[in-house]
Amino acid sequence: MKFAHLSDTHLGYRQYGLVDRELDFYNVFEEIIDKIIDLDVDFVVHSGDLFETSRPSTDALLKVQRAVNKLDKAGIPIYAIAGNHDMPRRANPIPPQVLFKYNGIKLISPIKSFYREEDYFIGGIPYKPQNRNLVLKDDLERLSKKAEPFENKILVLHQGIDKYLGYQYELELGDLPVNFNYYAMGHLHNYINDSFGEGRLVYPGSTEIWKSNELEDYKKNGKGFVLVEMEHGEVSTERIKIDLPREFINENIDYTFLNNEILKLKSYIEKLNKPPIVNLTISGKNFAGADVYEYLNKELSDSTLLFRPNFNIIEDNDDIVPINEGINIDKLIVDKLNSENEDVSNLAVSLFNDLSKDNTEEAIDDLKVCYDKLFKGDD
Repeated sequence: MKFAHLSDTHLGYRQYGLVDRELDFYNVFEEIIDKIIDLDVDFVVHSGDLFETSRPSTDALLKVQRAVNKLDKAGIPIYAIAGNHDMPRRANPIPPQVLFKYNGIKLISPIKSFYREEDYFIGGIPYKPQNRNLVLKDDLERLSKKAEPFENKILVLHQGIDKYLGYQYELELGDLPVNFNYYAMGHLHNYINDSFGEGRLVYPGSTEIWKSNELEDYKKNGKGFVLVEMEHGEVSTERIKIDLPREFINENIDYTFLNNEILKLKSYIEKLNKPPIVNLTISGKNFAGADVYEYLNKELSDSTLLFRPNFNIIEDNDDIVPINEGINIDKLIVDKLNSENEDVSNLAVSLFNDLSKDNTEEAIDDLKVCYDKLFKGDD
């Protein structure tokens, strides 16, 4: 069997409020679907966050419908789970993937936790937050027992693991059952391919740059999906990279050399196919940020999709310290809160993440979940 594994497509995401960025996510997704069909795989595994929200736009739904129809015409089914972005935050949530169950998406859910493809077990669990960790571990144990009789076993999850995330994870590596041959993971946006148990544990990463902190991994591993071959429990993987339609540029510029550096940057941008997104940090002594912004706006606004300047203005005799270098915002919140209750700390981090994206409904749901656990008990 040969299958494609992708995740975190986040369709419908309008990054920075820009329609062009929403279209970039769609274009990459369509290219991946065409590549998968060209590779003549037997099936596709999507390990969560197909959509950016649990209430996708009409455009996002149409993109998935067309992709699913293409795959169905080629005889390629999709096995999918819901990620945290797909999942409505209410009791008995129904993710939007269910809309395509008659078009070719085989949804792995609490109702149907696994499928059989010849002698291949394809099972999984939709995303569960950290406060449902015990339930998640029980579900994993049950799924592991169901998979035991099969020679080829695939586990599909959308969870953060301590070894790879380091903070605010839902599972420890030791919580995973060891009897699967391929662990099709989602949630982390960087590419990870590791040995575990009897096979490989793989995060294919997001298919587009969802946050600028993914740039370092993108330069090293690219964006795309994973081609997997499996036979008699033996697994081999190949990273399939997709060229992104638009470049992200991060530059740190000494104010003393600002004019020369901007001229170089403009010369580079002229060679690109599409206007890039440019993040600039200008560092130096005693300059007026408003004047520099006006200069940058004049020089870059017509040639970039978006430029985002940060100013690090220092006084004489101070050392230049790059902005935000090494700062972990989530850890900073927890340290400042200094709460002995882990649930309260997790709530504070979740509220910050939700409200910084204007996700008011998700923030209210976070509050309700935490309130129920602290004052009503958690089953």
